[in-house]
Amino acid sequence: MKLLCTLIVLSFAIGAYTDEHNHIYEDNEEIVLWMNTVGPYHNRQETYAYFSLPFCVGSKDTIGHYHETLSDALQGVELEFSGIELEFKINMSRGDYCAVQLDEEKYKAFVYAVKNHYWYQMYIDGLPIWGVVGEMKDNSYYIWTHKKFEIGYNGKQIIDVNLTSEEKVELKPTAQLKFTYEVIWKKSNVKFEDRFDKYLDHNFFQHRIHWFSIFNSFMMVIFLVGLVSMILMRTLRKDYARYSKDEDIDDMERDLGDEYGWKQVHGDVFRPASHSILFSALIGAGHQLTFVVFSVIVFAILGELYTERGSLLTLSIFVYAITSPINGYFGGSLHARMGGKAWIRQLFVSAFILPAFVCGTALFINFIAIYYHASRAIPFGTMVAVTCICLFLILPLTLFGTVLGRNLAGQPDYPCRINAVPRPIPEKKWFMEPGVIILLGGVLPFASIFIEMYFIFTSFWAYKIYYVYGFMLLVFIILIIVTVCVTIVCTYFLLNAEDYRWQWTSFLAAASTSIYVYVYAIYYFFFKTKMYGLFQTTFYFGYMALFSGALGIMCGTVGYIGTSIFVRKIYSTVKID
Repeated sequence: MKLLCTLIVLSFAIGAYTDEHNHIYEDNEEIVLWMNTVGPYHNRQETYAYFSLPFCVGSKDTIGHYHETLSDALQGVELEFSGIELEFKINMSRGDYCAVQLDEEKYKAFVYAVKNHYWYQMYIDGLPIWGVVGEMKDNSYYIWTHKKFEIGYNGKQIIDVNLTSEEKVELKPTAQLKFTYEVIWKKSNVKFEDRFDKYLDHNFFQHRIHWFSIFNSFMMVIFLVGLVSMILMRTLRKDYARYSKDEDIDDMERDLGDEYGWKQVHGDVFRPASHSILFSALIGAGHQLTFVVFSVIVFAILGELYTERGSLLTLSIFVYAITSPINGYFGGSLHARMGGKAWIRQLFVSAFILPAFVCGTALFINFIAIYYHASRAIPFGTMVAVTCICLFLILPLTLFGTVLGRNLAGQPDYPCRINAVPRPIPEKKWFMEPGVIILLGGVLPFASIFIEMYFIFTSFWAYKIYYVYGFMLLVFIILIIVTVCVTIVCTYFLLNAEDYRWQWTSFLAAASTSIYVYVYAIYYFFFKTKMYGLFQTTFYFGYMALFSGALGIMCGTVGYIGTSIFVRKIYSTVKID
């Protein structure tokens, strides 16, 4: 199964080449040392090209192959050849590979890097290597000039790479820096599939609070499911018993009866939601996003995608693109059932609402990255590639799903007739207003996931590799159950207050989870990180807005689905004509 997942990722990686991904080397075969990025340690996303600092390049100027993918470009991975000669299983004794004559400008660049704790990243056979540019001591600035590589191998595969920085040289405005390296190959008994274990922080993710969060969320699920069951089995049962007596009451008595609560709005409860194009587009996008998240988590569990650089993002883009018919089907069918006629407009809104949100935010951050000359700036060619994916893959597939949905599931089949004139909504207590219900609706779903949010944030914004996708899947399922239960309870209270505006209320009550996630992200930034600067701040809050927005669309859709089933169930059982 792991092999299947890896093949899927490699086969559909857009723009990817497979020459460096077989990980098989013959004796004396060329090994490429890629220089990636350099940047301040506390600002993980503020990265610059390695050679933006006045480092020098080795004497070797050609390589046999080059590798870069779409996900590399989107993540700011700029692989530049180091010029350092490496060969499989060939030890290299200590030797120079280049030299730099410092002038005032180069001296200031290195001093700035040392003062701000710059470090750099490299890759050998897909394995990341990190090193520190230099250090400050006694008001003097030093730079490490010697790289010692210890590379472990098992058969024809590279298993482990360790870098030791040596020879601390003081920076002076007119000094000449000679950069040296050496390579030592060591045989290893570690299996190739286990070579990433050294990068995983098992103590961090196996903390007891992780298990406590699961237990806490599970108990919340039991409580909410019991609450919903009580509403269905006790409260509604009394209503059903009272309404079933209608068969023995003549029309005059029925008209003068003491009906109240959710029964009173039976003629308006299935009235189309306001702004039906936007609503159906959000529901369609939410269906697709939920399926994508579930699929990617399952593939990550089975395939250990963290072992291949950019594979998770590549898989996410691919799965999102090919599942566009899901978006079209559910969005188009809902719009048709609501009596919508502008299906072409709905199609475009549905297809591009999420890509436009993502691309708009990324474009804004991109301007900041370009201003800072950061490697996170997305190249123009990558923007064109993403645009082509949206126009020539996502849009046609969404069109196919929309046509299918309108024809197969586009006919309204509501259990109650819709009144020609909307019923006035009576005044109610402040805590029964839709706005209050919406704000309160996201509290419990957020409470079920906020501990897992800490681990996810830390893995993305700090230097941890997230690999416990089994936990993530369990939390994802718990989130869905809690969201459905909470929105059902909120909707029941709203309908009992004789307010039939349940569609948007159920969606937004569940989607408000994203508000609390974003508030937690603000707390995390100021109290759990040491990030600073305009670029890192913009990057953090921009992509946290994307994460929270996508989570809100997904939760809102799940809440609406559960609530719509609940509403249809209670009104179909009463059999109102």
